[in-house]
Amino acid sequence: MRWIRRLIPILLLVSMANATEPKVSVVSENLEHPWALVFLPQGNLLITERPGRLQRVNPQTGEQQIIHGTPTVSASGQGGLLDIALHPRFAENRWVYLTWAGQCESGTATHLGRGRLIDDALQDFEILFIATPCVDSGRHFGSRIVFDSNGYLMMTTGDRGERNRAQDLNDYNGSVLKLNDDGSIPGESAIYSYGHRNPQGAAIHPQTGALWIHEHGPRGGDEINLPVAGGNFGWPEVTYGREYWGPRIGENSLPGMVDPIYQWTPSIAPSGMAFYTGDAFPEWQGDLLVGALVKTHLARLELDGTTITQETTYLAERNRRIRAIAQGPDDLIYLLTDHRNGELLRLSP
Repeated sequence: MRWIRRLIPILLLVSMANATEPKVSVVSENLEHPWALVFLPQGNLLITERPGRLQRVNPQTGEQQIIHGTPTVSASGQGGLLDIALHPRFAENRWVYLTWAGQCESGTATHLGRGRLIDDALQDFEILFIATPCVDSGRHFGSRIVFDSNGYLMMTTGDRGERNRAQDLNDYNGSVLKLNDDGSIPGESAIYSYGHRNPQGAAIHPQTGALWIHEHGPRGGDEINLPVAGGNFGWPEVTYGREYWGPRIGENSLPGMVDPIYQWTPSIAPSGMAFYTGDAFPEWQGDLLVGALVKTHLARLELDGTTITQETTYLAERNRRIRAIAQGPDDLIYLLTDHRNGELLRLSP
């Protein structure tokens, strides 16, 4: 496998001064470290909170209702109840998928499970997959899940703070996993791509159907990557980031490893990812939206194919860690802020 190194733009594309800020409304608040959101067909949202709660939220009134039947989570460090997705045929089968940090034999691991949403509970909840080996660590669970255009469930896992796991094909950590909707493995291995540090953004491109992800670097080197089957994305042998105390970790590029299409140095700590396809912000159609935890902003990335041509940032003055992003059925943009008193925000023109 041979890959042509791409030149990665860093600072020249960033435009901040001339951006017209959208209107921001607080839809619901007092959410405890909310992590993910998804819209139900009727227009309400399901929102995960890291301590282990699943809330149904009315976007018109902000009213919250707890959904029972969620799994027991290990809510310590970066762990807890994490991502959420609906089955592509949710209207027929009512399956809701969750990921979480869960206890297992020698520590914790990223778990995947599902239950049927009936009234105010997840019924028949079952564990589908555990990203073994279990690790005695509270870091880097990754844990975004999306269904691709063929109905496969794509799941990201972090390296659990033990970087060499990301290069070990006998270890599910530090990878993008490809699973059937029942958690079974469609081929010889669940590992679709590897060499990932801590991917906390995933989205399917609305035109091409390709999976896009982003992942946290260490001190710099946050990346946007396009996973491919069998692709090695380099961590920790390849990274633009450095050790937190200064020295280089690896090379910027190596033969046989896939380069990112974009990277941030210094780090913004990206989390959440969505392509915008609505009419409310016509000038944003086709753009990629990314939340930032450390830099506390929403990044809008304009695209020419897989090339990012412009980056504009919004909301930095609110000083809120943006954890997750979704486009609503009203074509407005909904964000979760990751705080003890986290908010569900709505952006309108």
